[in-house]
Amino acid sequence: MLKLILMVGLGGFIGATLRYGVAEGVQKLTQTDDFPWGILAANLIGCLVIGLLARLGELHEIFTPQTRALIFTGVLGSFTTFSTFSSDSLGLFQEGRPQAALANVLVQVVAGLGMVWLGQLIGGLFERGA
Repeated sequence: MLKLILMVGLGGFIGATLRYGVAEGVQKLTQTDDFPWGILAANLIGCLVIGLLARLGELHEIFTPQTRALIFTGVLGSFTTFSTFSSDSLGLFQEGRPQAALANVLVQVVAGLGMVWLGQLIGGLFERGA
């Protein structure tokens, strides 16, 4: 168990570092702050990679529990949690559970936005002079 935790931690370091580099690099290339192009790029790249590796893993059984922990949970999990969300949602569709997939998409997006808004409201309570 400790080995898996260490693999996730190592992968998390790698993925977070990659996300920072990709997001900053792409954002600088666009020369605009009008849209988060860098994060969009990281999310889409992460989705492509998780889809590719998940399929290769299914077809060829190439991942040990340790490499899965390192790559999927660690690297891709910290590179973008959007890739995991997208993969899980597609998995529900592929399992013949379209209602669950749609519910997952709607709840994650709407509730996620709502929680960010709520967090900002709560954070505003701690504003100096408020």
